[in-house]
Amino acid sequence: MNIQILGTGCPKCKKLAEAVEAVATELQLEYSIEKITDINQIMAFGVMMTPALAVDGKIKAVGKVLSPDEIKKFLTA
Repeated sequence: MNIQILGTGCPKCKKLAEAVEAVATELQLEYSIEKITDINQIMAFGVMMTPALAVDGKIKAVGKVLSPDEIKKFLTA
């Protein structure tokens, strides 16, 4: 599973990345996390607000830090 955190490195982006990593580890998933900070790459996903979460190249959430339960839903779907 490839998890992508899209954001410029703001505190919310870092918080989302930490939360996603914690949940993925808790669920014992085989995953890699990629942090996309380049604004052009972020816009290529069609994302206009950060942070955003993508799983295997598909945008799952935009513009907010997700709760652990919300993250679990996206990572186990």
